[in-house]
Amino acid sequence: MSPVSSFTASVDLPPQPSSVPLARRLVREVLATWQAPQDREDAELLVTELVANVVDHAGGDVLSLELSLAGPVLRVGVRDGSAVMPVIRELSLTEERGRGMRLVAAIAERWGCEAQGTGKRVWFELPPAGDRGARAAAGLPPGQGGDGPGDRDRQTKESSHE
Repeated sequence: MSPVSSFTASVDLPPQPSSVPLARRLVREVLATWQAPQDREDAELLVTELVANVVDHAGGDVLSLELSLAGPVLRVGVRDGSAVMPVIRELSLTEERGRGMRLVAAIAERWGCEAQGTGKRVWFELPPAGDRGARAAAGLPPGQGGDGPGDRDRQTKESSHE
């Protein structure tokens, strides 16, 4: 079976700790079904960070996982009911938490967040596995920003709600 050029999937999950491994498993299974060329471990790691942020910080009753594969680009989004946007913050070496969005920025080709009603959608894009090396060789940084209205991407702040 040859891969189709465009797929979408979404699922609503309860914003509770059990949704973190469930989201990871869903991403793994969907990408396998789609025969997506992305590194599945990278996708699982980043979705873990985004879903864990919702569980730990957003509260509320909304957590939606959205995946789309259009051509070679995978976009994964997580919607929640909090209007507080994530930021990459400065950390001390002794802090045990707060590195999730740093991982997203370091691994994703692009990432961002946008207002969605009273909440937000945080998203990342991954190229096909192996394309990141070509990007680094060209001197381009990871985590380039978004292009949608209201996108807030690659934010850095001393203190934040991550």
